[in-house]
Amino acid sequence: MNIKIFIIAALSVDGFIARDSSAPSTVWTSKEDKKRFVELTKRAGVIVTGQNTWKTFGGRALKDRLNIIYSPERLPDMPESVETTTKEPTELIQELETRGFKEVAICGGSQIYTMFMKSGLVDSLYLTIEPTLFGNGIRLFKETLDYKLELVNLEKTESGTLLVEYKVIK
Repeated sequence: MNIKIFIIAALSVDGFIARDSSAPSTVWTSKEDKKRFVELTKRAGVIVTGQNTWKTFGGRALKDRLNIIYSPERLPDMPESVETTTKEPTELIQELETRGFKEVAICGGSQIYTMFMKSGLVDSLYLTIEPTLFGNGIRLFKETLDYKLELVNLEKTESGTLLVEYKVIK
């Protein structure tokens, strides 16, 4: 496959993507994280999320991107432009490549991140490390994984946020 798959996530310093599933995933992240998210996901042209993450977006489609939600059925008030799927990651990615997409942004949550990492399809991780501690919360991955990563880029913002890019060594 020539299509590039990346995970994009914001994390607290202690490794959590959220305190719990009820809070919007972006209320605690920096403006730099939000800007990066928009830039990278628009460049990709397609985002893949689970139902809970979709709900944290306010139940609306993100503009200028194909929105694909892992869900066995359409959610109430889901815009027509949003697609749902239950396909295995490999099947979904092959279909998206056939449709002409060159990149896919995997946008959460933990279950979706874990499923795509375990599929072996992920090429890169764009992680934003925010200078905050949660103590408890939702981890980036739901299972034990064993992957080596190579640091590609690291940027520190004025507010102390770290923007990190890793390549997955396959």
